[in-house]
Amino acid sequence: MGTACGIAFVLGAWRPIQLILSSKLGFVPVSLLLAMGAAFIHISSSTVLKLAVSKKTSAHNLPTITGFPLSIHTLQSFISCGAVAFHAVAEGLALGVAAPKAYGLGRHMVLPVSLHGLPRGAAVASCIFGATDSWHGSLAAAAIIGFMGPISAIGAILGGIDYSGLDHIMVFACGGLIPSFGSVVKRALSLDKRKSTCGLIIGITFATLCLTFTRLVCLHTPYCNSAPEAVR
Repeated sequence: MGTACGIAFVLGAWRPIQLILSSKLGFVPVSLLLAMGAAFIHISSSTVLKLAVSKKTSAHNLPTITGFPLSIHTLQSFISCGAVAFHAVAEGLALGVAAPKAYGLGRHMVLPVSLHGLPRGAAVASCIFGATDSWHGSLAAAAIIGFMGPISAIGAILGGIDYSGLDHIMVFACGGLIPSFGSVVKRALSLDKRKSTCGLIIGITFATLCLTFTRLVCLHTPYCNSAPEAVR
């Protein structure tokens, strides 16, 4: 789960830092949006967990839903994956707006989309596997997250929305990653500090490399020039 947390922290910081450095949004608006996103996810997850605790059938386990006992910590992992899904939807909307403007029907956006989607899938798979010890469940969760961005992009194209406000939604979604995975990393560190720390480093490195390589795509394709609004 440490790997998932490392990836999530990079995903949560990447776009806000870009917006601040490019002067598209100021530090104060970005900070407020991050705080709002964090508060929204924190309140939502706290409400869900309180409802779960009130209905628990034993001191540690909730009713079986998917073939394995759903503990409070497992439920927290699922909530964290929901925050990643929200992030994927927000990024998909931005890509959906940019795709029709892209050179060659957006074919140069395939690699950047993959580079951005790969760490999200890895984060979800790592988080679910750490919580359930199920390869099938982790792969299924990663596959579902992989479809969130494209579905959101298709919706943006069909809906004909513009880019107004999408940066705000994206930063709001980034804010939601912080509290959701913050609780997960605390749990992971309490179980095995050494492995969790290594996982954090691996996750941060992996996510940073994936997102940084998008710049190489910009240098060798018309991606950035034809679709500057897309996440880079």
